[in-house]
Amino acid sequence: MNNKATPLLTTNIPELKLCNRGKVRDIYEINDTLLIITTDRISAFDVVLPSGIPYKGQVLTGLSEFWFKYTSRIIENHLITTHIEHMDNPVVSQHKDILAGRTMLVKKVKVVPVECVVRGYLAGSGWKEYQKTQTICGIKLPAGLRESDQLPEPIFTPSTKATIGHDENITFSQVTDMVGKELAEELKEKSMKLYLLARDYALDRDIIICDTKFEWGITENNTTILIDEALTPDSSRFWPRDGYASGKPQQSYDKQFIRDYLESIHWNKKPPAPALPPEIVQKTSEKYLSAYKALTGKSLI
Repeated sequence: MNNKATPLLTTNIPELKLCNRGKVRDIYEINDTLLIITTDRISAFDVVLPSGIPYKGQVLTGLSEFWFKYTSRIIENHLITTHIEHMDNPVVSQHKDILAGRTMLVKKVKVVPVECVVRGYLAGSGWKEYQKTQTICGIKLPAGLRESDQLPEPIFTPSTKATIGHDENITFSQVTDMVGKELAEELKEKSMKLYLLARDYALDRDIIICDTKFEWGITENNTTILIDEALTPDSSRFWPRDGYASGKPQQSYDKQFIRDYLESIHWNKKPPAPALPPEIVQKTSEKYLSAYKALTGKSLI
C-alpha cells in the first residue's frame, strides 16, 4: 500500500494552533486564515469509526475544490488554495507528505449557525418526516409521494448545526428568528441557486444529486460566502442515474453502504464503534473514488 492509500486518521501539528477536531476535519489557525485538513476518518450514526477509508480525504478536498471553482461565477466562497506550495508557510511545507491533496487554506469568517439543506428528491429524514406529516420543515408536499420520488421542485429544508449529536430539521421561520429575515432569504436564495447549477451539471454526468447541505459564513465586509465543503459524498446524497427507480431506496455513492453494514451486525450505535471488515473499507473507498471520477472526469489514483 502506498502512502496515499494508507488512511490518515489524525494530524498533530504542534507548531500550529488547533481550532477544532471534527468528525472528519482537523482545523488549524494561521493568522487570519484557516488550514482545513480532511482526514480519512468516517462516522456513522454520529460516531467516528476506528477504520479509515483510503483516499476519502483527497476525494472530499478535490471535489470541494472542483465545486468551489465551478460555482465561483455565481457565488463567492472561502477557498484560497489547495496547493501546499502556494500556502507560503514553512510549517505546512514541512508536513507536505501528509497534507498534500487533502488540505485547503481558506478565509476565516463568522460562521452562520444553520445547515442549509436543499432537497430535490424524497429520501432520508425528509422521507421519514413526510410519511408522518406530509411535510418537510413545515413545507406541505403533495399526497401520495413515494420514497426517492423527485419533488415537484427543489425545497429549502434547513437544520440546526449541532456540534454533537444529530442536526434537527427546522422551519424557515425558525431560521428567520435565528439570523434575521434578510440573511435567511439570502441563505435560501443562494443555496437553491447552487443546488440547481450543480444538479444540472451532475445529471449530465449520470449522477442524481438527491439532496445536499451548504454552510455559509459572513466576511468582515458583510458578504455571505460559501464555506466548509461543497457537494461531496459526505454532504450530499449522490445516486447513479442508471438504475434509478422511485418507490425504494437507491444505490448511493455515499456512506449509506457502511450504515447498512452496521445495521446488519446490530451495533447499538454507541461508542466504541466496531472496526469495519477490509472488504467494506475497500468498497466504500471505491464508491468515493468513482463519485470523484464521474463528476470531475479525472481519476484520483
